[in-house]
Amino acid sequence: MANPKIGVIGGTGLYHLEGFTHQKWVKVKTPFGPPSDALLTGKLAGRDVVFLPRHGRSHGILPSELNHRANIWAMKKLGVQWIISVSAVGSLQKNYRPCDIVLIDQFLDRTKQSSNHTFFGRGIVAHVAFAAPVCDELRRLLLRTAITAGANVHDGGTYVCMEGPAFSTRAESLANHRAGYDVIGMTNLGEAKCAREAEIAYATLAMVTDFDCWKQDEHVTLDIIIANLNRNADTAKKVVARAVAQIPAEPGWKAHSALKNAFLTSKKFWPKKTVAELRPILAKYL
Repeated sequence: MANPKIGVIGGTGLYHLEGFTHQKWVKVKTPFGPPSDALLTGKLAGRDVVFLPRHGRSHGILPSELNHRANIWAMKKLGVQWIISVSAVGSLQKNYRPCDIVLIDQFLDRTKQSSNHTFFGRGIVAHVAFAAPVCDELRRLLLRTAITAGANVHDGGTYVCMEGPAFSTRAESLANHRAGYDVIGMTNLGEAKCAREAEIAYATLAMVTDFDCWKQDEHVTLDIIIANLNRNADTAKKVVARAVAQIPAEPGWKAHSALKNAFLTSKKFWPKKTVAELRPILAKYL
């Protein structure tokens, strides 16, 4: 693809990027409905970048209302080949403290949204490999960058994806803590699944805002969480700007060919309507 771009999806507290020039908001229509917002294109650290506020600029979209297919389809349509996801999470273990970064490498699905986390169906069956759900090359690049930026960062971890919008009960939180899972959030699994199917390299900066409710000796208020969100956003901006400059000029990682051996439906049987809907994703296989 000519002029491959880098996508950044901003979570709670991250609605813009410093140093982002030549900005232009672009509305993208998708076969799956509207994305969270218009997408902001421009230049960051000398690279072409597409930024999307995950919950919209007004933060008016619940986690369970996020249209991951539309968001990722729009990114792919605009030429995005890598996505850095910035997400607020709760900590499930005492060594992950507020304002730490966890470079997760696994997910656990606690949602009921699986049918909304795939582009396939409607006459085309494909099963992508998802044993390693995060692009390791991008994750390790973010790890190195976060270390050089002076962040307190952890290498690897499991993200429990719950549906929300209410936070966990204490019983749920204790179960996740005792099982040894690392952080909990409401948004990233659907993004990761759709990005893998779209052959976009995807990795998450999981930014800890607070301890989940398993830790009863920590008194957390909304003011504390908001302060941590702001501190996390400042750190994320530094890491993203430095990481963007180090991403290869051309896609060539394993994630960029995730569909190569994924199709079970022979191409001759692919419905024209489904092919038309998925053209940005299927283009090199047509």
